[in-house]
Amino acid sequence: MALIGDRPMSHIAKELGINANTLYNWVKEHRRKHGITAPTPKETTPEEAELKRLRKENARLKMECDILKKATAYFAKATL
Repeated sequence: MALIGDRPMSHIAKELGINANTLYNWVKEHRRKHGITAPTPKETTPEEAELKRLRKENARLKMECDILKKATAYFAKATL
């Protein structure tokens, strides 16, 4: 799954219930034994880079929004 799949190894390790580093080590050892070179990361297009940046920013903004919601609820309780 880790060698031919397109999902991150960390997700596969989580599904299998093992540590991600263990899976990385197993894959590394398998590749070494069989003379398989690790795939080179593909070059990203400007659109992919922008999408990655926007997703990261979106996650940060969601986290900030959640913090503000919790703070609002906390201070609303304190005033009652």
